[in-house]
Amino acid sequence: MDFLRMKFRLYQRRRSSVVVSLPGLDVSPGDLFVSNGAADLLNDSNFADTKKSKWPFSRRSTSKGKPQTCTVSDIEKYLSTAQIQDWRNLELQRYKDYSLAEFLQDQSSQVSASSDPQGFKRQETIWELFTSECVYFMDQLMVLKEVFSATLTNLQVTNCLTDIDSWRLFANLNELCLVSSGFLNSLLRVIKNMLEITEGGSPTLLDLLGKAFQESICHCLQTYCLNYSTALLYLDSLKPREDFGTYVKWCERSKQCRRLHLRDLLVAPLQRLTRYPLLLRNIAKRCQKEDEARGLELIAEQVDKSICDLEGKVKWLDNYQKVKQLRDALVWLPVWERDKRAFIPENLKHLLKAVTLDNLISHRSLLHEGKLVLTENAKLIDVYMFLFDEFLLITKMKRNKKRSIGPEQNPLKNLELDQMLKEGCTFTVLDQPISLDRLQLRNIDQLNASSSGLPHSFIVMHQNRYQQCIGAFILQAASEAVKRVWMSKIEGAVTALLKQDSQQARVKSSSLWLESSQI
Repeated sequence: MDFLRMKFRLYQRRRSSVVVSLPGLDVSPGDLFVSNGAADLLNDSNFADTKKSKWPFSRRSTSKGKPQTCTVSDIEKYLSTAQIQDWRNLELQRYKDYSLAEFLQDQSSQVSASSDPQGFKRQETIWELFTSECVYFMDQLMVLKEVFSATLTNLQVTNCLTDIDSWRLFANLNELCLVSSGFLNSLLRVIKNMLEITEGGSPTLLDLLGKAFQESICHCLQTYCLNYSTALLYLDSLKPREDFGTYVKWCERSKQCRRLHLRDLLVAPLQRLTRYPLLLRNIAKRCQKEDEARGLELIAEQVDKSICDLEGKVKWLDNYQKVKQLRDALVWLPVWERDKRAFIPENLKHLLKAVTLDNLISHRSLLHEGKLVLTENAKLIDVYMFLFDEFLLITKMKRNKKRSIGPEQNPLKNLELDQMLKEGCTFTVLDQPISLDRLQLRNIDQLNASSSGLPHSFIVMHQNRYQQCIGAFILQAASEAVKRVWMSKIEGAVTALLKQDSQQARVKSSSLWLESSQI
């Protein structure tokens, strides 16, 4: 009797469970039991059998969660009924196109140009800061936010353009709008207080500007500007898509855009940041109080410093992206392939542990790069040379059009190198990295260049620590001007490295330091 009850329970268990067949797992039906939810997870995962399922209900459960694809016609249908929210601040909209005299007349103020000419000119420079901020906020930032960003968000709610990364396009746009709006309202209160339109209660102009630029404006603009180049590259990568193009064209046809394109609006915060110092110095020039003028000059210098810091960060980020991409394209040959004289039997090659050099360029600055022609064994071969801050790489190019790099992954500015990397070109390092503190540069004058048939040429010599030449490379440039640029860049890099070494020795754990000192 107990045996019959056990058999009945096992029968019910098998009926209430889903049998899952895993590839490579030899089980008979009923040996593996999972719940219906787990079956769905397994069927949706990479472990699910790609063959047609034997179980109809299992097939239905896997198709239930598939996302519906959105077509161009779906986007057009949604946009045909879409409306852009009205964000206009009536007060700011009215003042945006006012002159100071019109504003004073609107406010019934007794202040005029005749009563205090110097004070009126100062007020005009402050009013210029206010009206230009109104244009920046209402005609540029809010257009980006409400026309482009909000429309994209609404489309994504309807399962359209869900793969578009809004942050990569617009970064901290919402923060920019909040900061600019708050600054405008505070500045308007200060202006009204200064013109005796309203009674006190607001901070002084100097306090307001100092706090605004120190705590919010410069910081959020730096964040946006650091993402700007990435946004443009991402925008270029999305251009071929018909669905994204439909969305952008609809937004750009909006009357709020005033015939401006998305790219024109994305650059507005950068232009605004560079204009702030000029506006602040114009106010300082009209100040009658010396301490106020000095305070405004300090704020302008702070914005200048912020711009310089931003330029440094942008250069660092650009170099980081360049080096990261080049690292994957460089090929480092083992010694028996690099030097034909080095015979290593196959059964002994494992003893020469290959030291990975992929990270050699990770923390270096790429100073210059370009095509040259190398004279090797009485032959002329095309090479691509990379000058880093600590060493020089001479490489042979190998094109591989099968492997292509998408435009959104390629931030390089050099169009020639950009195109080669898109085609999947690799760069095989010749010989070894030439440390700049072991490099000697020799110019080949025009007389010797003509007699040897090597115009626009120079020699790069690689020396060991005993001043012995262990490598010489005769390189030919496309023109005399290109040659001069290369020699100037190399000489400058060598001088900078030797100066740095005299002040502070390089880290001994660096593979380059060891190679340079132990040769």
